[in-house]
Amino acid sequence: MQMLYDSDSFVVVHIHANAPEASAPTPDVPQLARHGFEIVDKRSGKEVYLDGSWAELFQQRLNVWQQNKPTQEEVETTLEGYAELAHTPIGLH
Repeated sequence: MQMLYDSDSFVVVHIHANAPEASAPTPDVPQLARHGFEIVDKRSGKEVYLDGSWAELFQQRLNVWQQNKPTQEEVETTLEGYAELAHTPIGLH
């Protein structure tokens, strides 16, 4: 798991697929089949998890951002669009 972004409004975490767990007691512990991104909207207290094609599209956006260095406003506007998909209340993580 890698924190990609943290502001007053949003947190974005990259969840790596099949990343070895240091605390895993046995190799038989289930792991994620593919990577994804968790976007937490701190304002609403909700989160959305992007995987599959949604994660691929978001990864493409991140690749463009790495080359073009967006402003915080541009990042926040994009994350706000994804946050509209958020319906899961944040519980204990």
